[in-house]
Amino acid sequence: MIHAQHFHLTEDNDAAHAAADQLFAVVRRALMPILPPAAEILHVGATAIPGCLTKGDLDIVVRVEGADFAAAERCLAARFTRNEGSVRTDSFAAFEDAGRTPHLGIQLTVKDGPIDVFHRFAANLRADPELVDRYNTLKRAHHDHPMTLYRAAKDAFISDVLRSRASPPSPSQDGSQTAGRRPTDAVSAPPANSPPRWPPPPAAPGASEPAPAPPPSRRG
Repeated sequence: MIHAQHFHLTEDNDAAHAAADQLFAVVRRALMPILPPAAEILHVGATAIPGCLTKGDLDIVVRVEGADFAAAERCLAARFTRNEGSVRTDSFAAFEDAGRTPHLGIQLTVKDGPIDVFHRFAANLRADPELVDRYNTLKRAHHDHPMTLYRAAKDAFISDVLRSRASPPSPSQDGSQTAGRRPTDAVSAPPANSPPRWPPPPAAPGASEPAPAPPPSRRG
């Protein structure tokens, strides 16, 4: 009998944030010398947001120029497992390392591409403690409930934030690093012209409209 996966918050939120910060520093140091020089390596996800509740995993986004996407994808694919539960396009790819503690997820995006939204959502959370409280309330309400229900609620929350709010500038403590540059040189500018929205998955064959928009990664 197959049991549905459930969403569980970590018991020690502070320890989870500390462990994610530590692993991010390790992964960033390893990736900086091998990624294209203009790549940005950002800590995103709940463990990147002060006070945000988390399952305890680490999410990283690597933002690259369009011309560098293929090279960056080959670099990451040689070192990490592809996240088969995620979409894959010519401007987005997802990878993971379940052997790391905490679990590591890496999203590769083209800067200002259709799925280049991870840093924008994180920036909105950092800028608004009340928004973090609302996000935490959602997480608590779905603790120990089916993951599918949590993901649906989370997707709707993220989509609403990206659609209704402009992206604030990312603070210097956002965990960003541009490959080949010092930390103070790193830039994490939001897309200038595209409206904020969470991207839909590829439309099913024959469908006239994309399905409701889950996040690219299906881990939660």
